[in-house]
Amino acid sequence: MKTSQTRRLLVSALAALSLGAALSANAQTVADLKKKGELTVGMLVDFPPYGTLNSANQPDGYDADVAKLLAKELGLKVNIVPVTGPNRIPFLLTNKVDLLVASLAVTPERAKQVQFSKPYAAATIVLYGSTKAAIKSAADLKNFRVGVARASTQDIALTAAAPAGTEIRRFDDDASAMQALMSGQVDAIGCSTTVAAQIAQRAGNAFENKFVLRQQQMAVAMRPGQEELLKTVDAFIEKHRASELNALYKKWLGTEFPVMQSN
Repeated sequence: MKTSQTRRLLVSALAALSLGAALSANAQTVADLKKKGELTVGMLVDFPPYGTLNSANQPDGYDADVAKLLAKELGLKVNIVPVTGPNRIPFLLTNKVDLLVASLAVTPERAKQVQFSKPYAAATIVLYGSTKAAIKSAADLKNFRVGVARASTQDIALTAAAPAGTEIRRFDDDASAMQALMSGQVDAIGCSTTVAAQIAQRAGNAFENKFVLRQQQMAVAMRPGQEELLKTVDAFIEKHRASELNALYKKWLGTEFPVMQSN
């Protein structure tokens, strides 16, 4: 019995050491990045105006400009790698990117996987649907088909709010969910106000905001254990919040840098 217990304790100790070693190996310092000479940033390119592709098929948008500004602050070249909602955290944790500026909302679940900076943006998530759909609150959703981008913050918020029996259809990204709404495949979608504004531009008054699901605060994500890099990114956000970041926010979203609400 004692031998078995000793063996289990030894296995647990070795596992803890392995985890610590893995985190240390992944914990890049600012000096490591400077030695590499390049900052590799994961970014969504299907979430305008935060992330999109320009006419030259290059990453563009608010997130791209923030990534470029951060790289410039560090004296590094920037390499922006397109990611998707489902694969952005795996890309970070497997060292395919140094950090994420990918419209990643801060949630308790994600904070168990990654290390978040101070918020550099915020977005309001709404239930947006046909004006013909009698939806006034979450309780009404069980009577309708509702779409959402899979594994997104809006997916989490909608799933939590929807009553049992609601038909939730999950799509690969916001663009697919938006197309499903406009083609009549679903009656409403969970999306950011930015996506809702894009739909309104295309479809006029056929759709409307039904109710607010939540406000999401978006932050730069790093691997756990990167305390020095976290302090550097936080200082960057504080330094530029009222100046360059505010100017970029007005450029891409048409409003001042948002006041962050307590969620």
